[in-house]
Amino acid sequence: MNREDLWQAWSTLPPIAQQELLDFMTFLHQKYQELPLAEISPKQEPFDWEAEAFVGMWADREDMQDSTGWVRQLREKEWE
Repeated sequence: MNREDLWQAWSTLPPIAQQELLDFMTFLHQKYQELPLAEISPKQEPFDWEAEAFVGMWADREDMQDSTGWVRQLREKEWE
């Protein structure tokens, strides 16, 4: 969104909504001005899905070996 789009979006709001937006912007400015830079944009490590307990929980189910086919069959059965 460029400045013109932002201005257009703001100017079409009713006055009470414009004030709420200004109040919220003031709140955000104060909130992030007080935080150190590291807290504003922390570096996040990639999430390790394989470490989650639910991953592979149905690996031994024969009816789930072809998960795409299983979902397709379930949908066909439910949507008939």
